[in-house]
Amino acid sequence: MVTKKLNTWKISTFVLILLLIIVAATSGFSPTFTTGNSVAETAVNFINTNLLQGGATAELGEVSSASGVYKANLIIQGQPAEVYITKDGKLMFFQAIPLEPVGPVETDEPAQNTDLPEVSTKSDLPEVELFVMSHCPFGTQAEKGILPVVKTLGDKINFDLKFVYYAMHPTQGEVEEQLNQYCIQNEQNDKFLDYLECFLTEGDGENCIDEIGIDRVMLETCTSAADEEFSITANLEDTDSWLSERFPLFNIHKEDNELYGIGGSPTLVINGETISGAPRDPVSLLEIVCSAFNIAPEECQTEFESGVPSSGFGWDEATSNNVASCGN
Repeated sequence: MVTKKLNTWKISTFVLILLLIIVAATSGFSPTFTTGNSVAETAVNFINTNLLQGGATAELGEVSSASGVYKANLIIQGQPAEVYITKDGKLMFFQAIPLEPVGPVETDEPAQNTDLPEVSTKSDLPEVELFVMSHCPFGTQAEKGILPVVKTLGDKINFDLKFVYYAMHPTQGEVEEQLNQYCIQNEQNDKFLDYLECFLTEGDGENCIDEIGIDRVMLETCTSAADEEFSITANLEDTDSWLSERFPLFNIHKEDNELYGIGGSPTLVINGETISGAPRDPVSLLEIVCSAFNIAPEECQTEFESGVPSSGFGWDEATSNNVASCGN
């Protein structure tokens, strides 16, 4: 396992939340809504208009109902955050403090996975496809969770990392990084998982190319050809073609996106089935993938540590298993 790194963004996120609390309390946030999505969308517009500066924007992820309020997962400067809005849309707050204990009491017994999704279509060689955006914090979380599974099962499965048809983080180099990952996976596949593990540590693709020993000549030849074939740079520069006028199209896996109805990052597809609500820890993901075999191999008995990887870059552990996503 890669050595855990300190996620320095956590400090800036904490400061940002404090500022948001102060400004929201004095800015008169009191629109009127009827649905959770409209509540969340208008809250995001309010945050972007009144609270954020310096080009920073909040993007809306999953919206859910929790304890009598709406909870919206946001992405602010590429990092996850949460906002809570009362159902009448008149109050918004940025931190919920539980008044009752959350989760099980501490015990020496490992947590048991219950009600995990099971793949109904079985095969001797399961096809495992994970659709992500390279800089989506929830996509990187799923990648960190599935990497130990892919390495353990090896050639017992066909694993493909694929990309959502639009990029939500183009200012962070997402389009260029995805183009690199596509080519490394296709032409230097024996180094791809090591490269991905390196990239997930700090998001430094350039350094990982050298650290893992990626052939730069092969990489540049491949990315140039793919760029032309799929109009990657052309779509990035043609802002009129952007999805919702905000997100450049990334059509390398366009047909697969359409086939499976991919809307956001991450989305897991096994043997052609979209797996909804899959936890992102290696223990759960191994069990889900192994449910796709006609006869599960002995590698499916592998015992992983039960920790849940954090969202974003770095190898910290999260405090809970969530299913938030970037996009639809």
